[in-house]
Amino acid sequence: MTELASKTCVPCKGGTPPMKGPEVEVLAQQVPEWEVVDEHHLHRKFRFKNFREALDFVNRVGELAEEQGHHPDISFGWGKVDITVFTHKIDGLTESDFIFAAKVDQL
Repeated sequence: MTELASKTCVPCKGGTPPMKGPEVEVLAQQVPEWEVVDEHHLHRKFRFKNFREALDFVNRVGELAEEQGHHPDISFGWGKVDITVFTHKIDGLTESDFIFAAKVDQL
């Protein structure tokens, strides 16, 4: 288990500035399969054998999102799932986004 995956997502308070620069780079190293896009969000594509496996994964991510109180944008179809994670309240990245990504990696 990575250090990030052992943490719990924390609700963001409005007015918190999004993470930038070195803060993002350090945390991104702990979730290397995820792409950091414009220091705004994390994105990762997952591939599966069929629709059922993709749907099962989406449902597990949904359960995790409810458990953590941190909800990603999910797009899926036959054999594929795209997940985008960022903190909507501040329209940018927080540590919780990286925590959530690390937890998804463990699914």
